[in-house]
Amino acid sequence: MSKIKIGILTISDRASQGVYEDISGKEIIKVMSEYISSDWTPLYQVIPDEQHLIEEKLIAFSDEEECCLIFTTGGTGPAPRDVTPEATENVCKKMMPGFGELMRQESLQYVPTAILSRQTAGIRNKTLIVNLPGKPKSIRECVQAVFPAIPYCLELIGHPFLDTNDDHIKVFRPKK
Repeated sequence: MSKIKIGILTISDRASQGVYEDISGKEIIKVMSEYISSDWTPLYQVIPDEQHLIEEKLIAFSDEEECCLIFTTGGTGPAPRDVTPEATENVCKKMMPGFGELMRQESLQYVPTAILSRQTAGIRNKTLIVNLPGKPKSIRECVQAVFPAIPYCLELIGHPFLDTNDDHIKVFRPKK
């Protein structure tokens, strides 16, 4: 079996320019390292808030690198340069609105501004793309909410079984 590849794409003008260090993408890698016990490789990149660049990188991670899963962080708010959901919708064939709904519901337990978030998820070919918020604490909360469904979703779209660490996360798989 080939190694599992997971794309981690940080969308931030300032982090891509080196104004500050990207801690959001690194938090995703940390959480995945806790949750996944299968052999996997992160493909990590930081790019500016430019819709065409986001679309190009999502397509490359999906089609060329054959990532089974891509997490984005950043660009999901209402500001004019926040275009990650639009880029995700443009490259996906099927949208998975339940992911965004659950992430907003989870975040509302902590901050009332969670309703401003436009996180979404979708499927491009055999790749699940999930838009996460930009703050590490929020990333952990949102991933904890949606990850229990991710391994089964990956199986449904054609990927092998993803082993997970039950000490950190309990995933759902239907009984056979």
